[in-house]
Amino acid sequence: MSAFQGLPVGLFEFFAELEQDNSKDFWNANRQRWQQDVKAPMSALVDELSTEFGPLRMFRPNRDLRFARDKSPYKLWTGATSTPDATGGIGYYLSVSTTGITTGYGAMRMTADQLRRFRDAIDADVTGPRFEEITQQLSAQGLPVTPGADQPLKNAPRGWPIDHPRIHFLRWKGAAVVQEWTTGTWMHTPQARERIRDVWAAAEPLKAWLDVHVSQHNH
Repeated sequence: MSAFQGLPVGLFEFFAELEQDNSKDFWNANRQRWQQDVKAPMSALVDELSTEFGPLRMFRPNRDLRFARDKSPYKLWTGATSTPDATGGIGYYLSVSTTGITTGYGAMRMTADQLRRFRDAIDADVTGPRFEEITQQLSAQGLPVTPGADQPLKNAPRGWPIDHPRIHFLRWKGAAVVQEWTTGTWMHTPQARERIRDVWAAAEPLKAWLDVHVSQHNH
């Protein structure tokens, strides 16, 4: 496999056209383009990131239609993640669509037991302030830590005082660094890999904290 040279213009064109005609006929007629302009460069990118950040899985191009109202068969984006679990997964994420690149690291939606461990660690005297410090450091680098996929609670979680010094974080249901870039010419160059790499490397303090305090320890 040749080294990653960038995300070709053809990748963005393919998804723009798929958006206009999201059908099996279009897909079958353009399968070669998908292989060449989407799958090949993304595989090269994912392979190179995997050597540094551990195994990543590319998402399948077909949508899961079992519970979907929208029956269009194909995703209008391509991407990869280090965790298969939408809920409870803590890991790296990357997606590319006509609008640009979204990437990041973290827990988008915690399970109930992860959330309990997260809140206990936020409450604790050493680990709570450390989390706050990490969010400040990342924010200073232009990478704010977000509460993940779900809106934070409006009130204090049950059993916690509303005047807790870190009530802001206790309301969260996830914790992730998410970076979004709108489409730019640099994406067609190896700089795309470098910028994603920089975000993932910068997220290392958050990763270390989540690994110790939130991930299941019984793996």
